[in-house]
This record gives sequence, C-alpha cells and structure tokens, in this order.
Amino acid sequence: MSTEANVAEESWFRDAALGRIFALLNDEGEEVRVVGGAVRNSLMGEAVTDTDLATTWAPEQVMARAKAAGIRAVPTGIEHGTVTLVIDGRGFEITTLRHDAETDGRRAKVHFGQDWQVDAERRDFTINALYADQAGNVIDLVGGLEDISTRTVRFIGDADARIAEDYLRVLRYFRFFAHYGAGRPDAAALKACARARDSLGKLSSERVWKELKTLLNARDPGRALLWMRQSGVLAAVLPEGEKWGIDSVAPLIATETALGWVPDPMLRLMAMVPPDVERMRALSARLKMSRAEADRLVKWAQAPVVKPTLAITALERLLYSFGVEPLTDRIRLSLVSARSRTESDPAALTDTAGHSRHLARALKWERPVFPVAGADLIAKGIKPGPEMGAQLAALEERWVESNFTLGKSALLDVIE
Repeated sequence: MSTEANVAEESWFRDAALGRIFALLNDEGEEVRVVGGAVRNSLMGEAVTDTDLATTWAPEQVMARAKAAGIRAVPTGIEHGTVTLVIDGRGFEITTLRHDAETDGRRAKVHFGQDWQVDAERRDFTINALYADQAGNVIDLVGGLEDISTRTVRFIGDADARIAEDYLRVLRYFRFFAHYGAGRPDAAALKACARARDSLGKLSSERVWKELKTLLNARDPGRALLWMRQSGVLAAVLPEGEKWGIDSVAPLIATETALGWVPDPMLRLMAMVPPDVERMRALSARLKMSRAEADRLVKWAQAPVVKPTLAITALERLLYSFGVEPLTDRIRLSLVSARSRTESDPAALTDTAGHSRHLARALKWERPVFPVAGADLIAKGIKPGPEMGAQLAALEERWVESNFTLGKSALLDVIE
C-alpha cells in the first residue's frame, strides 16, 4: 500500500459535506474513502466536479445510518451497491466494495465485500483506482500514482480481461486518453482495444454516443481519434467518417485555440463526416442522438456552402432561409479549411478574410419579421386555404429577394 500523496489541503476535500460523510461511515471498524475521479483530477491539476466514495458498509447499512443522521439517502443503484447521499443539495455516490461475479460484456452481477485490493483490481484504469482516506492520504493499490506522473492510461491487470467485463471500456480508454493521456497509448491497451472492436456492436447506441461526445469534448481529442483510427475502433463506431477521415480535426482545434472558440463536440463531429443529408439522418438515428443534436446535424448537411466572396446581402438571405446555426457551422468549417491552406496557398488568406467577415455578420444577425400575415390577405378578399398559403409564400419570397426592404403596403399592392 502506498501513501505517497495527500489531498488534505485541496478545497474539495475540506468540504464540510464530505466531512459529514467521513464522520458518518468511519465508525465501528468500517471505513469510507474517496475514490476515482476526484483523487485523479486533484493529482493531475484538473477540476474536481464530483466526489464519489467507496465503503465497507453494505448499501442498506449506509442508508440506515444516513437516515438516522438526518441525511437523505437515495438508492440510485443499490443492486450494484450504490447509494447517493444528498447533503446541502449535492449528491455524493457511496458504493460498497465489490467484485464482478458474472459479466457478459454489457452488464455485471456483483458481490459485495470488504477487501480494498479486490475492489481496486476490478476497476478499469490504474488512474481511476486511487483512494483517499479521511486524512487525505492517497492509497494506491494498483500503480496509479506512477501512471498519473507520466499521464499514462493503463488497464488494471490484463487489458483483454478488463474489456471483456464491459466492452464500453474500449471507448472509455480512448476517452480517458483524450482527456488525461500523454505520448503514445499503452501498447497492451491499444492491442486489446483493437482485438475487441468487433464486439462494440453489442453496446447500446446511447452508451456509445455518450462516450464519443465526451471524448470529442476534450481540449484536444486529435491524438485519441488518430489511435482510434489506427486500431480500427473509429470505423467500428463511426463508419460514416472512415473515408471522410479526421484530417480536419487538428486544423479545427488550432482555429478554436487561435480564435477563442469554445470546444464544440458537434462541430468536431461535423468535421469528421460528410455533409450528406440522408447519411446524417441515419447517423443521428443509429446513435440515438437527442432531437436537438439530430436537427443540428441534418440542418448543417442541408445548408449550402457559403463562398467567401458572397455579398453580405446574399448571406443574409441564406441566413433567413437556412437559419443561423446551420450557416455558422458551415462557415466555421470553411474558415478552418481556409486557415489550414494559408501557408501553401496565398489565395487562402483572402478566403480566410471572407469567411471571417461572414461569420462575424452571421453571429450578429437578427432574423427580420415578415410584415404580412394571413389577416392582411383576408382583408384583400382572399379566403383561407391553399390559395392564401401560395400567396403568402410568393410575397415572402419577393420580400426576401428585396433584402427585406419591402414594407407591408408595397407587398400587398402586388396582389390583384
């Protein structure tokens, strides 16, 4: 057992709510420790957002002790040993020490226990299996401290065995590599992920998309995507990007950094897939994206490419017809492409300026309101129905072509 690090002085660890949990469960010979992400992120200089704990108490005992102490306890995953204690409006997951008794690569049946070594060894990566006791001492049972110092993402024990317990760990590996890894991936991990790629089809679409989206939200997912492609994993979960490739991701990240764009997983996905409407509909359905995500992807594919020489008035007509978000998604990717060509193509500087001008205008543009309504046509003697719809559409088209300058009177004057 190693206690070479200590997190006692970290602000998250000195949280009064966490102190109540230590006082509640470090009693009668039983113990509770912080585990996983909070310890890992603290040691790696990353923000700590959630504090999860592990304990030797059985889940029913955790709930009983919490109730006696006036703490709300929610059985969020009690069949797997997890109880959430709610203190000051925040949730802390408390999971009983366990090991997986049976698994089919998707779900596991667990047995509870009191052996910290067994609990550590059933986890996925060494950097996720670090514990912190009540004094803040970091307890390392699987070599996680050394891997944190080198930013190495490594499976605990046999990589193939860990993956066979849950095939989602293939995608988790690359997600953690994107967020925390440095240098080349661990060779054993990479080979095991490649061998398991054909089993990824057994996973639910929701789990796959959640992992992909989180990976794409890393500061720089480029290296992880490269190794996913090299191992065949990327083609297994995102076949739409196989020929289109990931070559636009690095220039996109460079542009984000240079221009201060907030990392956008959806825009990064768009850089990797073809702007084909039907394929994007199929992709969003296959991954069971949210309605908002699916709409954004499809509308981006439907929107036209905006040439850098396009007049601002013409751009505004496109913005009215296709919407701000689809056009800005198109313009951003065109700007990325132009910026990536500037060293070898002098004309790309002009294209970059044009796309930058378009993006600035699009982001400030406010959709004008069509001044004619159905009531105006009824006053002109047109009855509601197909004829009215056709008239309104024709008037709106005329109004758009005027660059939104024609007023209601001028528009109604053209009706016979």
